[in-house]
Amino acid sequence: MDFKHLPRWWRPVALLAVVIAIIVLSWAFGLDRRIAHVRAWIDSIGGWGPPVYILIYAGATVAALPGTVLTAAAGALFGSLVGVIVASIASTLGASLSFLIARYFAREAVEQWLGSSERFQRLDRLTEEHGQTVVALTRLVPLFPFNFLNYAFGLTRVSFWTYLFWSWLAMLPATIIYVAGTDAAIRAITERRLPWALLAATAAVAVMLWLLVRRAGRALSKAQASPDNGTYRAADHT
Repeated sequence: MDFKHLPRWWRPVALLAVVIAIIVLSWAFGLDRRIAHVRAWIDSIGGWGPPVYILIYAGATVAALPGTVLTAAAGALFGSLVGVIVASIASTLGASLSFLIARYFAREAVEQWLGSSERFQRLDRLTEEHGQTVVALTRLVPLFPFNFLNYAFGLTRVSFWTYLFWSWLAMLPATIIYVAGTDAAIRAITERRLPWALLAATAAVAVMLWLLVRRAGRALSKAQASPDNGTYRAADHT
């Protein structure tokens, strides 16, 4: 079946249907009790839960493993508030470690990995010309893979603190959506009722992110379309 010809609204409707189906099946098979036990166990280990989660997440990011599942897991394990905090710290820490590894510790290996990449050459030119704006825009618009950016920015001329701040800020809306959305689904399963306030807050952040991505996409397209005579050149940091 060719999904391209279906109306745009089919994806959110399909996602909603899947979420409802998961909730109903969870109630039917008693998954709510198992989830409640997991959360009770997390609570029982006290303050060790968040640090262990942060270390695991940061390590997975350095290893270039997908972080989406771990981000969502924060909502299931810690709830919305603590989950957003620990997931944001963990993703930013992992991204920062990857940046520093690329810049100072494994530069030659990363250059061999990325140096011939057309994507990296384009990113390097954009970063040299537009600096912090490109860090924020590329975090919002999925033009480059998350793990690719973590290492690639280490070879560009962007400063570490600029990279750190704008990466954290631009990743935060998506983190809120994944964590709060997962927490809402978990609450619906365990409490057998929909947390409307949390769902409304998640939807509001999703709309805000959609608007930001649209604006960022247009800005990034203009940046890519602007004439430049630059050629590939990795940053020369010693």
